[in-house]
Amino acid sequence: MTNPRTTLRRQQLARSFILLAFALFIAHLSRSGTLHYYIAPKMEPWLRYSAIPLTAMSLSLAWEALFSSASPACGCEHHDTPASPLKNAAVYTLFLVPLLLGVVMPDQALGSMAADQKGMQLSSPALNAEHLNDIFTAPDKYNTEFAELAKKLYPQDIIEVKPEIYSETIGAFELFKDQFRGKTVKLSGFVYEDPGTDSPREFVVGRFLVQCCTADAYPFGVVVSSAQPLPWFKRDAWIEVQGTLQTTVRNGREILAVSAEEIREIPRPATPYVYPNDHPLEALDK
Repeated sequence: MTNPRTTLRRQQLARSFILLAFALFIAHLSRSGTLHYYIAPKMEPWLRYSAIPLTAMSLSLAWEALFSSASPACGCEHHDTPASPLKNAAVYTLFLVPLLLGVVMPDQALGSMAADQKGMQLSSPALNAEHLNDIFTAPDKYNTEFAELAKKLYPQDIIEVKPEIYSETIGAFELFKDQFRGKTVKLSGFVYEDPGTDSPREFVVGRFLVQCCTADAYPFGVVVSSAQPLPWFKRDAWIEVQGTLQTTVRNGREILAVSAEEIREIPRPATPYVYPNDHPLEALDK
């Protein structure tokens, strides 16, 4: 019969290994510059430095299991030995499987496959109100910043949808569709084949809005159409579109669309996701 103390020491070593593996994986992501594929920038420092306490806890567990003469955990002899090795293995597998997937699978940005699963939204996730007829007047206090942003965007000859305020800019367009209709805009994103249309001259320029991590990534995009035959861009190719802002109707709802004048393929940006910006006006001025 296996000594209960020996069993507990083995479990301590297993936990130590898992903690160290997570610490090393986080360090790898940080060093390779791919941490932003998984979490929002504001969360990166917290996760990056979490490798330090994880390593400390791992070494502490390993030292206790290998060199401590006392019983593991607390020094008392009243810990029950786990009922089944199979149950222990199942619990540890819950931690090891996502870690193994992270190591084996390539670090890459979310794309059309994830958008298919989550459902591409043809509106800004940052907007929470109906369209207004009054020019640049916020419907409520929660949309005051959208109205102020719209006032600054409108005078521009070509309105660039900057990644730093991507969802906020799309939100301003949506809130004031009538006012922005006919304006020239420039935006970039990945090519998403829109299942809502049969037209070979229409597709969606998509982005993922990440609040905290990729688990809450929200795919949204803008319909792009062209009077001329579109060049063929493969699924998930990154493009930049310049054209006239219009609206179209999908499922009985008026949504934004861009009538393309120029379309060109671009390299995928180093940071492919967009994030909520608490200070869009300041970001626009930079």
